[in-house]
Amino acid sequence: MKTHLNTLYVTTQGAYLSKDGEAVLVRVDREPKLRVPIHNLEGIVCFGNVSCSPFLMGHCGRNGVRISFLTEYGRFLARVQGPTSGNVLLRREQYRLADDLQRASLVARSIVLAKISNCRVVLLRARREHPGGDGEAKLRRASAELSRLGNAIPAVSTVGHLRGIEGAAARAYLGVIGELLVKQREFFPFAHRSRRPPLDPFNALLSFLYTLLAHDVASGLEGVGLDPAVGFLHSMRPGRPSLALDLMEELRPIVADRVACSLINLRILKPGDFEREAAGAVSLRDEARKRVLAAYQKKKAEPLTHPFLGEKTTVGMLPHLQALLLARLIRGDIEGYPPFLAR
Repeated sequence: MKTHLNTLYVTTQGAYLSKDGEAVLVRVDREPKLRVPIHNLEGIVCFGNVSCSPFLMGHCGRNGVRISFLTEYGRFLARVQGPTSGNVLLRREQYRLADDLQRASLVARSIVLAKISNCRVVLLRARREHPGGDGEAKLRRASAELSRLGNAIPAVSTVGHLRGIEGAAARAYLGVIGELLVKQREFFPFAHRSRRPPLDPFNALLSFLYTLLAHDVASGLEGVGLDPAVGFLHSMRPGRPSLALDLMEELRPIVADRVACSLINLRILKPGDFEREAAGAVSLRDEARKRVLAAYQKKKAEPLTHPFLGEKTTVGMLPHLQALLLARLIRGDIEGYPPFLAR
């Protein structure tokens, strides 16, 4: 079983990463700031003006450590990784499954069902933690709508119909996600999801966390030998990690969304931690991003018991475990894909 390793996030502008024996050395203005053994890392994410030596890239590639380059505000740019791992026969079966619309719809159905269930768990938990709040009626109606949509899934046979249900569930859930904010709500209004670009602080925070989660899910898929670009629910197009987006759906509400709400409710983030660009886009300031990264890493370290495997693990291992279960399905070791269902 893969161990739960750390991801190194580098946000300091002008930082330079190099190989120092069996470690990654981070320098700023030629001064050493951090040294991390390579065997402690599963990935490196560089934000903005951060560069790496070719020797470090080669060393990371040989050791299975992916390096991702993002803009300072979290938009994905490029990725450096070593040779593709896994059996080529596994990927061939993945492509065959994606082309078989009936079999692909079964995988997509499990993913959508898990997404709806986990969104509902988040809303029900919010109702329990803050009973009698102003938004309790809204949360109750949204939970009922998610339950109705989930009950309709077993009768669905096409991916197109599943996408329609998934879209309706997302609207019901996002329509009340602002009710999960019990502090600073007046400073973090949320009317609807805006992505390219985010138009308010809460959307900017969600987009940043979704970028981090997408990196972890893609890493998990690559780790078991699957192609992150060939999915079953999201449509495929060049440059789109469709399979990573598929597996993200079941993890978004319980990982990224809860971290976002906690950061605001605990006042770890405040309105001054965001800035608006001339074109209207909103983004996190540098120091705020560091706090978000720390909270995300803390969330990944939380222990849990996997409901299907029955094993004790951590939140950070979920992308790897779900990728492993999907690979077992594709190889024919299990009959159906068991998504992660939060309790």
